[in-house]
Amino acid sequence: MSSAPLTSEGMPQTPGHIVSYPRFLVRALMLATDGSLLFYTWMIALTLIFLVGANAWANQVVDGMIVTNMTDHVSWGLYIANFTFMVGVAAGGVMMVIPAYLYRDKRMHDVVLLGEMLAIAAIVMCLLFVVVDMGRPDRSWHIIPIIGRFNFPISMLTWDVIVLNGYLLLNLHICGYLLYMRFLGRTPNPTWYMPFVFLSIAWAISIHTVTAFLYCGLGGRPLWNTALLAPRFLTSAFIAGPAFIIVSMFVLRSLRVPIGDGPIHTLVKIVRITVLINLLMLASEIFTEFYTGGAHTSSARYLYLGLHGANALVPWIWTAIVFNVIGAILFLHPASMRKRGLVITACVLVFVGCWIEKGMGLIVPGFIPSTLHEIVEYMPSLTEWKVTVGIWALGLMIYTIAIKIAAPIMMGNVSLLEHGRKGE
Repeated sequence: MSSAPLTSEGMPQTPGHIVSYPRFLVRALMLATDGSLLFYTWMIALTLIFLVGANAWANQVVDGMIVTNMTDHVSWGLYIANFTFMVGVAAGGVMMVIPAYLYRDKRMHDVVLLGEMLAIAAIVMCLLFVVVDMGRPDRSWHIIPIIGRFNFPISMLTWDVIVLNGYLLLNLHICGYLLYMRFLGRTPNPTWYMPFVFLSIAWAISIHTVTAFLYCGLGGRPLWNTALLAPRFLTSAFIAGPAFIIVSMFVLRSLRVPIGDGPIHTLVKIVRITVLINLLMLASEIFTEFYTGGAHTSSARYLYLGLHGANALVPWIWTAIVFNVIGAILFLHPASMRKRGLVITACVLVFVGCWIEKGMGLIVPGFIPSTLHEIVEYMPSLTEWKVTVGIWALGLMIYTIAIKIAAPIMMGNVSLLEHGRKGE
């Protein structure tokens, strides 16, 4: 096999995409499946965890939702809690895009795909959490446009399905196009990706705003009936997403991927501000709930202090508050931000804090007490934990494979020219 002839710029001449595109797919597959012992160990561990979750979900499908601890009183549990949080993580990925393209920060351009790929993995996880919460996978067709009964534009759930799938397609196009152009050694045509980049910024805000409207539009759930819900969702999204990306950058640097300090410092500045705004909004919510009083504060009292002897979620929410406060202190302390270990610790604390706050600290207490003023507590069953951890493992696998493909291409170590020379 001989290599393709070269142009005056040193690039292979290929008849359009007929030859180059299959080579790109083959090379991507090779990159995704070839690696070091550490890579194989990581992927095998994630695969085993995913298989445990898949088996638990299979048992749930066979035996029914009775294997979960959800009831008619608390019909949204751990699955929807994780769905809500992962929508925020997906939206938080836009914090890489805004500095890179709106403010033309050249330091962010080389790592902007980390945010885009995180959004892809997070949206896939969101869709999976919705499917497992349905109980029966054959019901999924009801939420497919045109095929299912969509109740558009009245249903907020319909809007949520549209914006999530639209955001997934946007990020797939942007990542795929940029990687393909880099593989060809060509300069990307702004016409084919810049409009989609700017659209993705507005779309990222919309996915979490629509998710918030889905909750605060339910008049029978006083805990969610607040105009601050959408801003709180966005603020926590701009904490969790960048925090996860910061840790990812440190991991990649330890694996000798050249990532400078500039992108990390930019994201640290973002989290430093958003974590304070999140705490301010939390304090405003707590003041409003407890100072005004009344029967509508029952859910908040149950969450923060316990109600009539029921206090299963009190440790959860106070753990989240403590984590967020400690994380904020670490982010605000200049000395701690110069130490990698403390930066990672701060990121983990605020990430877990936001996961609890937006999940078990928001979704579950919205149902307690019920509309009939009954207190039925909920804690996830072992099956729910297995399914949840399995979906997280799959999401991490998708993110790992995406980085495994993108990193060599973006660094210029893999290209069509390199592929052609190997075939000589």
